[in-house]
Amino acid sequence: MTDAERVRLLHSTFARPDRTGKPQPEGAIVSASFTPGIPRLGVPALRETDASLGVAWVNGLRNDGATALPSSLSLASSWDRDVARRGSALIAREARAKGFNVLLAGGVNLAREPRNGRNFEYLGEDPLLAGTLAGETVRAIQAAHMISTVKHFALNAQETGRHVANSRLSDGAAHDSDLLAFRIAIELGQPGAVMCAYNRYNGPHACQSPYLLSDVLKNEWHFPGFVMSDWGAVRDVRDLLAGLDRQSGEELDDRFYFADELLAAAQTSPALHARMRDAVRRMLRSMFAAGLFDDPATIEPLDVAAGDAVARDAAVSGIVLLKNDGVLPLLRNARRIAVIGGYAHVGVMSGGGSSQVEPAAGPAIAFQPAEARRRIEIHPAPPLAAIRARLRSDAQVRFNDGYSPTGAAALAADADVAIVFATQWMSEGVDAPDLSLPQGQDAVIAAVAAANPRTVVVLETGGPVLMPWLDHAAAVLEAWYPGSSGGEAIADVLFGDANPAGRLPITFPASLEQLPRPRLDDTPDPNRDVGSQSHALQGFDVDYDIEGADVGYRWFARTGAAPLFPFGYGLSYTRFGYSDLEVTGGDALRVRFSVGNEGDRAGEDVPQVYVVDRAGTKGLRLIGWSNVLLAPGEKRRVEVVADPRVLGEWSTQRRAWHVRRGNYVVQVGHASDRADLSGRAALNDRSVR
Repeated sequence: MTDAERVRLLHSTFARPDRTGKPQPEGAIVSASFTPGIPRLGVPALRETDASLGVAWVNGLRNDGATALPSSLSLASSWDRDVARRGSALIAREARAKGFNVLLAGGVNLAREPRNGRNFEYLGEDPLLAGTLAGETVRAIQAAHMISTVKHFALNAQETGRHVANSRLSDGAAHDSDLLAFRIAIELGQPGAVMCAYNRYNGPHACQSPYLLSDVLKNEWHFPGFVMSDWGAVRDVRDLLAGLDRQSGEELDDRFYFADELLAAAQTSPALHARMRDAVRRMLRSMFAAGLFDDPATIEPLDVAAGDAVARDAAVSGIVLLKNDGVLPLLRNARRIAVIGGYAHVGVMSGGGSSQVEPAAGPAIAFQPAEARRRIEIHPAPPLAAIRARLRSDAQVRFNDGYSPTGAAALAADADVAIVFATQWMSEGVDAPDLSLPQGQDAVIAAVAAANPRTVVVLETGGPVLMPWLDHAAAVLEAWYPGSSGGEAIADVLFGDANPAGRLPITFPASLEQLPRPRLDDTPDPNRDVGSQSHALQGFDVDYDIEGADVGYRWFARTGAAPLFPFGYGLSYTRFGYSDLEVTGGDALRVRFSVGNEGDRAGEDVPQVYVVDRAGTKGLRLIGWSNVLLAPGEKRRVEVVADPRVLGEWSTQRRAWHVRRGNYVVQVGHASDRADLSGRAALNDRSVR
């Protein structure tokens, strides 16, 4: 390769003529990114699309659509590796059918901040759960002969001021939490690329951090792939020396640093020239490893029905039953049902930003809120129609838009059952101001519950919310953003066609005061814009050393605060019991126990195993789980083998996780705060790199 050919691979164009004002390059598809190939050498072009929830719609500019999977928080609520693989395999098939060969997937940032506008794109607050499910999604994409990323590396835990915020966290705490999630995802998934984040980490911006990109990722973890920037995150040609390999969407940066500027600088700098060659080798290695040379994507029609079926199964798996006073499942002979709010007559809520997916016909409703840059879009999957389809033809199902508490309560009072749909829109580029349901929905729910004691609340949210009306509702379902088959999936659970098996991957606080940072950190700059998104704003610190590695449920266990709903929590229409615990140690901690279905309905359980004492160090950490489908009366033996890194502490001096010799106490339960069984075993001293 000539140096000019090498440089050609190291920068990509933002393939959005509506944003750049430039004509589309030959061979490009309207999308996030395009890098032309090198025909002389048979090197294929890279066509990249956003990804985690489906092939991004880009405001309909391609005049096509795709299957919208449920949010990543919904996937995390399934705790199910198979659901992760099936969903990502579908996205990869649909992406290849549109001509793409790179998916910007694998979001694995931990939910340190429950108000984070992008939590719906991530996989919750625990590094083992998030890293495992992200790894399975990436593995399925790479197996389909596409390059997948993992992102956003690292500590990108809020959208507010994301270009100027400095995430402060000690090296040890980072390795025991956020970096561990990335390490697990990379080991399992073998992604072709890592996308670095916008924020600063302990000083330097993540895409300019030699510590993150070179010392940790490439040298300690031996990552063989390439590092691409997030869009608009490159600041200098010397970013290459920090470990960045590819400038993404160069039109969003101040200059095309990795184009002619790099070509010229590399002629006079041996260090830049060597790094340029290494970056290209890394890109070509990932292209060969993923099969881009041998199995190019071909344009094909989508199998819409197959996509809808996968999305429906995934949505059902992620729905969490939070409360049930006996009103669910609903009876099919119900005569009068009131359905209220949440746009339930037309569809289900979706999250905003670069991950937005829509069918070919577009959203059922779309509108622009004054306080955000993105549109609120409702997927055309109406729960109202799905509910009506499951009832007798003479049943009376009436809808109220939920704009007036008085009107909604009047309709509910005249019904056998009232179902209130409540929504919380979240988006890239802006965080939620608090954890309350917006637009006065709490008042509507309270009024309906007061008028009808058989009130079911269905939440479609991007993260945790407060529930001041909880004591008065008969049942609560968390459906998250349930995707393009969301209405049918919600009805499946409401009527008992599916038994809910979702478990919370994120703690629901009882108040903001319980959080490590009750107030969301923001820049003091008087020129801040919506979401503080400008690159020119004054920087500020976000002190994650407050909780350190104790993210989410670990923080609640440390402080003793009682959440509204704990991590791992979720109800079923049947009952499960645990027995016969056996814990063995030595070089590995193994936990064996029996799970039995003690009810009269088949169901799936997610028994969870936590360590609560590590050789004298108190604290709660998830060390494993199992997904167990059981018929009534059936019992099954399961085994969990703990990842030693979760049992240990990161030693910056040793550059390894240290598992200390001593007794380790574990508990098995239905949630992070519930110990049905408890046992202990002694472990040997060891270090794990």
